[in-house]
Formats: sequence, structure tokens, C-alpha cells
Amino acid sequence: MTAPTINGTRYPQPIEALLPTARNLNLPDGEAFPSRNRLMREFRIGAPKAGELLALLKTEPAAPPADTADPAATDPTPVPAAPEPAPPAEPDPTPAPEITPAEPPAEVSTVGHPDTPTPPAPARPAVVWPVVLLALPAFVAIWSGWVGLGGLTGFGIVHPLPGIADGFSINSAITLPIGVETYGAYALYVWLSGRVPEPARRFAKWSALGSLVVGALGQVAYHLLEAAGIESAPWWITTAVACLPVAVLGMGAALAHLVRTHD
Repeated sequence: MTAPTINGTRYPQPIEALLPTARNLNLPDGEAFPSRNRLMREFRIGAPKAGELLALLKTEPAAPPADTADPAATDPTPVPAAPEPAPPAEPDPTPAPEITPAEPPAEVSTVGHPDTPTPPAPARPAVVWPVVLLALPAFVAIWSGWVGLGGLTGFGIVHPLPGIADGFSINSAITLPIGVETYGAYALYVWLSGRVPEPARRFAKWSALGSLVVGALGQVAYHLLEAAGIESAPWWITTAVACLPVAVLGMGAALAHLVRTHD
């Protein structure tokens, strides 16, 4: 018995060529797909190829019948024709109005609007050179007053390096104007700067005011003693003046600590 031919040849065909013929095989009632053995017999193919062909039959659906493939093809309802295009409009003989360019906006001025606030001009920083000019005579008076008061209260020439530099000497009275007045100026700066913690600012405020008051009292005491011709100050003035360097050292150290503390 000769094997059926497909596409006019007895040689095995590709699975895609066997697939339509396999769908058209007559099957017994109750079977949806042919068995693998039947595919092997019908097309003279091996078991792997028959199994692959059977898998394609089960996965790819058959083509729909011709009467249900395209409902639109059998629909007797006529398709309405496309509307004819409208004839082109005739040109309007009226000339188009000329378009004039818009004028640039006028500059805003506040001359005619007195209620409009004028932006403030940038403020220039205040000059500080007049302070130096004012400080020069004050420095001369304060320096001479403290040095003179130091001489009346026991301050004088000392040799700070005995045995090392015996010829080096210094007047210890200069420690009064340097210590008291320098600390007062620095504490005043810290107080008014507004860049330090509140405890440091409060301490700088009261210590600056105290230093200025002590400086003024020292100048008053010196001029009164000098005017009275007294060559040695009373003990209570000497005691107060002798404690000033120690007090300045303590207040300076405390202020430096408070400035760096942010608790």
C-alpha cells in the first residue's frame, strides 16, 4: 500500500506543511485529535515529529468556517459613501486691516505716584577712623593717670629677670592702664556685638560697665592726690589698686570661657 502523498511528494514534509492535512483527517466519534500512532502511520514520520505535530494540533485552533470568518463580509447593509468635499471658498476681496506693532511699555516712574515706596539705597558702613582720633587724647590722659596712681600706690621700676638679665627693667605701673582699660574696651565690644551666647553677653555688659567705672575712679583718685600734694596714697586706695591686675585676669579668663560656651 502506497503512503499518502502531501503536496505531490512521498518524502516527509515539514510540520507546518503536515498541519492542514492532519486537521482534515477523519476521526472516530468522541475523538477531538488523532493519536500519535495514527499520525506516524498516515505521514510516515517518527514518534518525536508525530508528538510535535499533535502538540501543534492541540495548541493552534483551526481556521474558522468561511461563513463566520468575517461578519462584515456577509453583512448586506450597504456602507454609506464618504461625503463629497466642499467646494473651496472664494477669496474675500476686502483687504485685511494693517497690523501696527505694539508700543513698548512705558517705564514705571514713581514721580507721579507719591504713595509708591521707593526702594532704600544700600547703606554704607560707618567709618571708624574718627574713633582713633578721639582715642588718642584719651589714651594719653588715661595712661599718664594710671601710671601716676601706680607710683603713688607702690608700683614702680622692677627687674623681672634677676640673674638672667639684670639690666632689663620695667615700670610695673603700666600694667594698670593696659589691663583695666584694654579689658573694658574688649568687654564692651563683646557686649555690643550680639554674636555671643546670652551668658557671655550679660557678663561682658556688667564687667565692661564696672571696668569703665573703676577706670574713672582711678583717674579721679590720681588727680585729687596730685592736686593735694600727697606723695603716698592711703591704704584703702593702695589696696584697691593692687587688686586690679588680679581682678582683670579673672574677668578676662571668665569672659573668654563664656564666649566659647554655647550651653
